[in-house]
Amino acid sequence: PPLGVPMGGPLGAGGPGGPGGLPGGLGDLGGPPGVTFGRRNVRLPPEVNRVLYVRNLPYKISADELYDIFGKYGSIRQIRRGNGPETRGTSFVVYDDIYDAKNAMDHLSGFNVAGRYLVLLYYNPTKMQQKIAAKSKREEIDKLKRKYGVD
Repeated sequence: PPLGVPMGGPLGAGGPGGPGGLPGGLGDLGGPPGVTFGRRNVRLPPEVNRVLYVRNLPYKISADELYDIFGKYGSIRQIRRGNGPETRGTSFVVYDDIYDAKNAMDHLSGFNVAGRYLVLLYYNPTKMQQKIAAKSKREEIDKLKRKYGVD
């Protein structure tokens, strides 16, 4: 609209097409123009990312139950459940938006599911690479010990 013409419809200042696009002006919380509170303009710590690593899940939890629990906090791109003996009870939850992942982390860390308390961590690729490298080094050392008969 032209400058000076009020926006919004019958629902108030923030009606359809108004600031924030939410009924009743809910999108504009009285701050400076263009600033939305609780989202977007907040600087996040460097460890925050869209991928959450979830531990201590019940083994019998279904994919639908995981989507129900984590989907409350935003749209999910993917959930990967661990199914091997080493990875059972864990999963990776990938959100479409980093702020949704942070919200889920804040609300679900320590959440009780079927008598188990969830442990949530942000996925850290360098830490995972270090674990893989350490495991391969241990295997190599064990192989050399067997070869040379050292205990």
